[in-house]
Amino acid sequence: MSRLSDSEWQVLTALWDREGASLGEVVDALRPATGWSRNTVLTYLTRMEKKGLVSIDKGCYPHVYRAALDRETCRAQERQSFLDRVYRGSAGDLVAAFLKESPLSADERDRLKALLDDMEV
Repeated sequence: MSRLSDSEWQVLTALWDREGASLGEVVDALRPATGWSRNTVLTYLTRMEKKGLVSIDKGCYPHVYRAALDRETCRAQERQSFLDRVYRGSAGDLVAAFLKESPLSADERDRLKALLDDMEV
């Protein structure tokens, strides 16, 4: 799977928030944030189906649109893409950068220590 565009994320989020949706429902969900017309949403859904990101049940009317990938799969891919692009794959550098910019609470620090201990790092 290639990196998702911001627009693809918006479409998938609208679909993840529903258990299948008609075109009209997807348009209504996206319009407040995007202002997209019905034709624009249909174009995204059709292109995303060709990429394997959206499934379209054409056996019913109106057609039912669903995300073809689950949210966590996409999040994991996006995290890995970010890590590779920005930190050359170094999770340690990523964590260090976040910790320098945003201090941890005592509870967060304890949870991080426990996580690292469980990983036997």
